[in-house]
Amino acid sequence: MNFKINWDALGITASIACAIHCALLPLFLSSLPLFGVNIIHNIWFEAGMVLLAFIVGVYSLYHGYKGHHHKMLPTILFSLGMLSLVVKLFFAHHENWLLIPAVGFIVAAHFLNYRLCRGHNHAHADDCDH
Repeated sequence: MNFKINWDALGITASIACAIHCALLPLFLSSLPLFGVNIIHNIWFEAGMVLLAFIVGVYSLYHGYKGHHHKMLPTILFSLGMLSLVVKLFFAHHENWLLIPAVGFIVAAHFLNYRLCRGHNHAHADDCDH
């Protein structure tokens, strides 16, 4: 049986999970500090989520760019989203203003990469190694 991971779908899911964590988790889990558990506004947890989104995104977009479509727009959108996420880590008081565009850019990048990959079977260029 041939099993393939759809990295764009995983990237979209990770981005949406991050947005849900940042927006809804404080509403439902605001009592966790009473029990000694603090993942809300925990810089290490936040940085881990950003790192996860970065790793999945880079792998997915590189695969799509190199093996299929050779378009830079998904990479540009992803870079804008990741930049917003990193800035959000340093300016937590502007979290909502930075989070919404960041997730939008990252989801748009993965969606565009997915569409471009499906539109081209293999768009070979001079830099293709296969």
